[in-house]
Amino acid sequence: MFPIVTAAWHYGGQKMVGLNNVELISDRSIEVNLREIAEIKRAWPDRAVIVSAMVESKPETWHDVIRRIQDTGADGIELNYGCPHGMNERGMGSAVGQVPEYCEQITRWVMEVAKLPVIVKLTPNVSNIVMPGRAAVAAGANALSLINTINSIIGVDLDTLEISPNIGGKGGHGGYAGPAIKPVALNMLAALGTDEIISDSHLPISGMGGITTWRDAAEFLLLGASSVQVCTAVMHYGFRIIEDLCDGLSNWMDEKSFASIPEVWDAVCIASPISRIWICHFARWRESISRNASAAIFAMWHATIRHTSALT
Repeated sequence: MFPIVTAAWHYGGQKMVGLNNVELISDRSIEVNLREIAEIKRAWPDRAVIVSAMVESKPETWHDVIRRIQDTGADGIELNYGCPHGMNERGMGSAVGQVPEYCEQITRWVMEVAKLPVIVKLTPNVSNIVMPGRAAVAAGANALSLINTINSIIGVDLDTLEISPNIGGKGGHGGYAGPAIKPVALNMLAALGTDEIISDSHLPISGMGGITTWRDAAEFLLLGASSVQVCTAVMHYGFRIIEDLCDGLSNWMDEKSFASIPEVWDAVCIASPISRIWICHFARWRESISRNASAAIFAMWHATIRHTSALT
């Protein structure tokens, strides 16, 4: 079933298996976005505020935006190289993430002026996720995150013959998210974790894509993520779901006698021979990532500052 307007895919009795996002970019001015980012940080100084940026592929534009973001007091910057409908004709979104050379070049521009941790968000709309990951590493990024949404058309209404969702008589492709993309996300996360170059870089990896329950989050941690992000589930169930995620993961760790996220990694390395390649990579994290730090990052970065998730 492909409902109209909602752009959600319901399968059987489960709502919602997937959600198609057709929003191109915020129509809010950058001045409003930056002001509200600063206000959020002042209101909650103990919370991490990560700003996601997606701008035209010009060094001077990236330099300007990064400096302005830093002036807000934000704690980090995530470079959106993954949005499949994010103004690709202007060299933005997945147009960057799909070309490793562009990924490396723009990340280098950012690192020239960045004083905050820089996270490169990778697109799944590639044949090999490792190549743009390596490009981000080569450019000096501080962390990686994946996956962004998958390019998709959610369906066609057989009565009106129009693509769903229909907005003002027009429809098109968008970014597919939700529980249905979790297997793709796990596979790409594992691909980064088993790549020797990326593993040797010691960069943290933030995982996302279909996380709805604490069980989903635990699977991402078991495959090498040091933090997770949640968006569609928050939109569907509300912000209180973050409490369920944190409580569920904490209880599971207690049951398994895990005192830290690195202990979770070690456990899967021992239990699964195919995972042993990750042991050296995870061991280097043992002293730097605590259980509390991981829980603090559970709150979805873009949901926290959802109206500032695309700066132009």
